[in-house]
Formats: sequence, C-alpha cells, structure tokens
Amino acid sequence: MHKTIVGVDLAKNVIQVCIYRNKKVQSNTEMTPDEFLSWLVTSKAVLIVFEACGMSNYWKQRATDKGHDARLISAKLVSAVRQNQKTDKNDALAIVQASLLPEVRFIFGKSVKQQQLQSIKRLRELAIKHRDALKKQIVALLLELNIRVPNGSARLINKIDYILEDAENELSIEFRKALHVAQQQLNAAMKSVLIYDDCSEKSIQAHPECKKLLKIEGVGPINAINLYIALGCADLGTFNKGKDASACIGVTPAQHSSGGKVKIGTIGKIKNSTLRSQLISGAMSVVKQVVKREARTKKEAWLKSLIERRGNKCAAVALANKTVRTAFAMLTQGTEYKAELLAA
Repeated sequence: MHKTIVGVDLAKNVIQVCIYRNKKVQSNTEMTPDEFLSWLVTSKAVLIVFEACGMSNYWKQRATDKGHDARLISAKLVSAVRQNQKTDKNDALAIVQASLLPEVRFIFGKSVKQQQLQSIKRLRELAIKHRDALKKQIVALLLELNIRVPNGSARLINKIDYILEDAENELSIEFRKALHVAQQQLNAAMKSVLIYDDCSEKSIQAHPECKKLLKIEGVGPINAINLYIALGCADLGTFNKGKDASACIGVTPAQHSSGGKVKIGTIGKIKNSTLRSQLISGAMSVVKQVVKREARTKKEAWLKSLIERRGNKCAAVALANKTVRTAFAMLTQGTEYKAELLAA
C-alpha cells in the first residue's frame, strides 16, 4: 500500500498535481510540463495516477522511467467520483479519490510501439472513410446528371476519364475541372490506403508478438494489430483472465444478475465497437469457409457443430471470443498457436 498517492490531471499546457499523504491532501498545485518533468526526477518513488487521455501514455512512460509506480484510471470513473464543479483542482482530487476505491480497475498503458501501430491503424481508417465518402459523393452527383457510373473505386476513376474526354455530354468546363479534382482526390485516397496497408504489414514483421497472432484462424494484419494493441501489454491494468478481455472487447453475452438469479443476455453495444466488428468479420470469413468443406482440425469440428446448432452469426461471435482468449494466452504466456488436427 502506497503511503503517498499523486493524482494528475493532464491538459495541453498545464498539469494539475494533487499530492495525498497520511489521509490528507498535502498540496494541489498547477505545473507546466517542464516543471512536472523536473518534479518526477526529484521526487521519491510514489504512486502516480493519471486520468486516461491523449497524453496519459506519454506521461505514464516518463513517470515509470523515473522509478514511480504510474497507473491510468478511467475518465468516466473520475467524473462519477468528482463531487464539485469541474475544475483542474477538483479533477486531480477526484483522481486520488477514485484510486482509493476498493478493487478499483486501472487501465493498462500502451508502449511506444503500440502507440505507433495504433496511429497507423487510425490513419488507415481515416483514409478509408475519406475514400468511401468521396466515392459515394461522386456517384451520387453524377447520377443527378443521369450519368451512371460503377461503384468500384478503380472502375469509377476509369469511367471519369471517359466522362471528361466525352465532348458530347454537354458538361461545362468548370464542372469538368471540379470532377477532375475529385477524381485526383479519390485516387490519392486509394493510394493512401495501400500505403497504410504496406506500413501495417511491415510493422507486423518487426513485432514478433504481433506476427505470431497471424497463425490464428480469422486473424489478418488488421486484427493482429488490434489484438496486440488491446492485449499485448503486461502492465498493472492487464486483464487477469482471457474471459475478462473477451468481456471488455464485447464478444461475450451481457450479464445481469440479482437476488441470486443469473441472467445472460445478448451481445450488447459497447464503446469499442470497431475492434469487435473487425474480429467478428474475420471470424465470419472462417465460418463461410468451414461450411463448404470437411473439418480438418478440432476447432473446425467444434465450429461446424456450433453452426448447425446456432447458425453462422452466433458461431462467428463464439469464434471471435475464442480468438481473443487464444491471443491473450499467447501474448501473456509467450506461447505459439498450432491448430490441433483431427485424428485420421
């Protein structure tokens, strides 16, 4: 049990530091980032709790490097604990109060490698959204002029070339210029996605822990990165069991129990819906392949049996659940995945 707890509320230009010792708040002061870094160097090792936010991983890494026990805590929990109006001082105090709750769950931090992988993934997702939005906009605007074009990105770009070269379609010079710019933007967005895909694949090759996840059924480069980011941190906030990780990601049924009665519900909506949907999409691709042929491994036999009883969608969610648990065991125990073949 730490005698001193430091609650830190991070902002872009100022950092609020609340020091709690001997059941009393010793100080609650504002510092600049440079002053806080100097304080980390000169202060004795203490428990420092940061509210999880955009800069919390960086400062957690710096605090750990200086010998402190640094942890992250949920901003939602801090908000629920805060008693008075939202100010930096009250937030820093609420961080301390939240950390003192019994059996409080801290959030695991990300390493620099994980942060970089996550940045590549998010840039790729943004490029895909930009590409798809441009494509839909171009198709819709041309349809208003009774010009029907294909939905595929590559075919659409080729069709625009034909439209721009057609002198008999009565399109104005200004509209042709605007359409040409949109075509260039779409082409650039398509190239961006390809570059991000290449960055992802090369990054995986540089991360052995991430690379070995590719051996799991339904796990491609994107899901390998997803699982490595979500599970690949042996930190204080890491899940104790694989089922805890599955529940957090949202591939287990929701539970509502009261009065000794246990009620298991459906797979509900959760905050990290993108990760869950990508895992289930990967699992569904496996389901579609397994139903077309005989089972080769014990997992495929289990999956085919589940498909017959509950259908493709339920089987895909169950496989995604198993994927998360398998990945958790591989990353925490340093094991390799090898499918168990059926006896001949």
